[in-house]
Amino acid sequence: MVDRPIREWNGLTIPEAGVYTLDEAHKRLGFLAQHMMVSPVRGEFSRGNATILVAEDPMRSSVTATIDATSLTTHNADRDTHLSGPDFLDVQRYPVISFRSTGVQWQQNNDEIFLWARLRNNPLSRRPNAAAVPAARPSGKFVVSGLLTIRDVTRPIDLNVEYGGARRDPYDRDIFGFNATADFEREDFGLVWNVLLESGGFLVGKSVRLEIAGEAILESPG
Repeated sequence: MVDRPIREWNGLTIPEAGVYTLDEAHKRLGFLAQHMMVSPVRGEFSRGNATILVAEDPMRSSVTATIDATSLTTHNADRDTHLSGPDFLDVQRYPVISFRSTGVQWQQNNDEIFLWARLRNNPLSRRPNAAAVPAARPSGKFVVSGLLTIRDVTRPIDLNVEYGGARRDPYDRDIFGFNATADFEREDFGLVWNVLLESGGFLVGKSVRLEIAGEAILESPG
């Protein structure tokens, strides 16, 4: 019996081609913004789904995702009401946030180049022992470009994805893990509400970071 997945690509063990869905029990759909210019506030959406098509050529893979904006929580009732209202997400009129990928790029590992530069610039290491220089690890970092839609406004965005690996879980399911972040300006999506602070700056930061993590389960082989 073969313990899948067995595919290798650029030094990585990758999932077999097929359609994968986000595991409800192992996901986080979150965001991060600055409050009063000094402290981070994190929130999340408890409901959302994603479908990931892993292609035979991994660089031709794609993903679509939707988030139920009404499931927002920052664990503060007053703040949640404000963020859900017309000043921000206006979830009664725009209950869904969506993402559709348009391309995938692999971020090749350049650690060996940086290591050589450090050795070269160190006067005590002018003649480094080549055997002591570690081999570069395969990069599990990707950029997934796509279109993010909030309040019916669609803008391009890049997700910086770190691939976590693939394996067979205890329930005999083929899975892979990942985490991803993306920064965007909320005003680009019409989220312009703010308060100017007397000491300078704004009550709510203009930049928002998406924080996505989870496991995807194979639903149908490609």
